[in-house]
Amino acid sequence: MLNRKLFGVVIGVGALVGGANLAHADEVYIPLISKGFQHQFWQAVKAGAEQGAKEHKVRITFEGPETEAMVDKQIDMLSAALAKKPQALGIAALDSKAAIPLLRRAQAAKIPVIAFDSGVDSDIPLTTCSTDNLAAAALAADKMAEAIGNAGEVGVIVHDQTSRTGIDRRDGFLNEMKSKHPNVKIVSVQYGGGDHLKSAEIAKAMIQANPNLKGIFGANEGSAEGAAIGVKESGKKLVLIGYDSGKEQKDDINSGLMAGAITQNPIGIGKCVVDSAVKALKGEKLPKKVDTGFYWYDKSNMNDPKIAAVLYD
Repeated sequence: MLNRKLFGVVIGVGALVGGANLAHADEVYIPLISKGFQHQFWQAVKAGAEQGAKEHKVRITFEGPETEAMVDKQIDMLSAALAKKPQALGIAALDSKAAIPLLRRAQAAKIPVIAFDSGVDSDIPLTTCSTDNLAAAALAADKMAEAIGNAGEVGVIVHDQTSRTGIDRRDGFLNEMKSKHPNVKIVSVQYGGGDHLKSAEIAKAMIQANPNLKGIFGANEGSAEGAAIGVKESGKKLVLIGYDSGKEQKDDINSGLMAGAITQNPIGIGKCVVDSAVKALKGEKLPKKVDTGFYWYDKSNMNDPKIAAVLYD
């Protein structure tokens, strides 16, 4: 059994798992606070965390706010998790700065912090289990440029401009276009809060305001799904590039509405959080980041076993 005097914080994802009672004296309890649970991505992260918890015989809870725009609610959840004096805690921060005061409190209580999916602007987390979002978004930019003939106008719909994932996916896409594809012009960058209905309205407005628009990049599951809805309702033919997986995106790729998307490894992210927390509790040194990988998928490779393993419904 892990030493009861060692504490850890892992920052995480989703819907409550395993009840919210305080840990019993003989068990290791690790709450994970995620960005939300409305997207299938987070359900896959949760599944990976549960897999890790089962392997290590620890108890986890997995919760997040109703939407990824609810920064204050996530902070309240983090505060409540700390009040239970867990052995470890995981967080996927909606705001890379807002969580820092609470993480300092965790640090003062000798609670190691593990971040996942989206890091914070601090060195308090012992490690961050995440995709290399800058590189992944750069690949999305390359695929977009190739699909539109390396020239033309493109719009971008991002989930937010406060989380590390939102910032890095936006900047990775924009910087790659600027440095490698100078004839592609980014005419609009908008933020839809990861909400598919809001993102659909943004896409329709973007298309109306830019009649020569050739493509849209949606930087997460909700953004991409919303962009697809907006394009379909507008009746225009555009190149759509998405991020994440989920049934809607896979259906849109199979139908030809979306050209393809970047998928992360959400099950691997969830398992990495719990694995890292347990290592921290044992006093093992962790790398500052764990790159959990990403892949491009489209109609041609969706059934490849390596790709299919990281897609989710």
